[in-house]
Amino acid sequence: MNFLQTKEQKQQYIFSYAAFLINGMLALSIGSLLPFIRDARGLDYDFCGLIVSLHSVGNLIASFAGGMLPVLIGRKKSILIFESFFAMAYLMIIFGRTDWVFAVAFLITGLARGAASNFCNAVINDLAPGKAWVINGLHAMFSVGAFLFPIILTLLTRSNSDNWIIACVFMLAMGILAWLLYALIPLDKDKEEKKKNGTNGFGFFKEPLFYLCITTLFFYLCAEQGVIGWMVTYFKDTGYIDAGLSQITASVLWLMILAGRLVTAWVSTRVEKRKLLPVMGVGLVVFFVLLILARNTGLILFGIMGFGFSMAGIYPTTVSFAGKLIQKYSMAWSFILTTASLGSIIMPSVIGMIAKSSGIAAGMSSIAAVVVIDLVCIIALTGYMARQEKI
Repeated sequence: MNFLQTKEQKQQYIFSYAAFLINGMLALSIGSLLPFIRDARGLDYDFCGLIVSLHSVGNLIASFAGGMLPVLIGRKKSILIFESFFAMAYLMIIFGRTDWVFAVAFLITGLARGAASNFCNAVINDLAPGKAWVINGLHAMFSVGAFLFPIILTLLTRSNSDNWIIACVFMLAMGILAWLLYALIPLDKDKEEKKKNGTNGFGFFKEPLFYLCITTLFFYLCAEQGVIGWMVTYFKDTGYIDAGLSQITASVLWLMILAGRLVTAWVSTRVEKRKLLPVMGVGLVVFFVLLILARNTGLILFGIMGFGFSMAGIYPTTVSFAGKLIQKYSMAWSFILTTASLGSIIMPSVIGMIAKSSGIAAGMSSIAAVVVIDLVCIIALTGYMARQEKI
């Protein structure tokens, strides 16, 4: 890790990784807890799709504001404001009884998640611009947290489903811990608005790479949020696998995402990332189709494992392609993240609307079109990068 030259840089690296691990738990808890919230509070598919999308709306707002607000008040104050929303949201989920309370709670979890993603990606990219393995390592920490929460939830609820409230109390504590970790990240030279390399205004709008990264991330996030937000509900309601096992599918998915990100981080130091990304895209399509068509428990789990492993490196590797662009233009990352995040807003609601009229199986099947389009975007992105290398 020769890119870490000072004590401050090392602390930024360690605390960002640790905070992002907890943010993985906080983010995945939304999809895992949704069936319990729905049953306990009598919510329908349509409203569940809406509040999952509201989580993504919050993510979208924070993705942009998380890039703009530091210009006014600094990165440290900005992330501490947004990260406090996680604890507030779980208090609302625990004590809330009306639809609007849950809607606001899901919205502000998105605000916290988006700001955390913006902050951690920006800090790590500043430490190691364009290094795919470092970004993959950061997202591997997110996967660790996402993998752990469904296991914790299953342990708490296996004897009594009402214990989901206890899981919410646990996540309230995690929200407070994450806030403390961000408070410990040293940013004494917090002058985001005065980045030496970020004085080129909005020139990134003229860069083809900007649009290729946005479209790749947009359709990836459609697929990611659609699967993460609805997978547990899909298996629970269709009965394709045992009800108890359906909750574990989220942990299986995130375990494979973790494995995939670690493998991608290692392989990307030996193989060009533009050669790796299309392989991931093909795997995304093949394993999602298997996941949807399979009716045998073993094949379903194999499909989940392959899908998780394939999707693992797509987001961080795409971000690494944009590393120098982000360094050059201080506002580029906010626009990339904000625009791409529209995908995670649109897809859960689309699935919810289809599920209400045609069933949850039809809703989940709609993701197949999204992964195919994402593969086309990946091929266009890597083709462009290959041509740029020849110039």
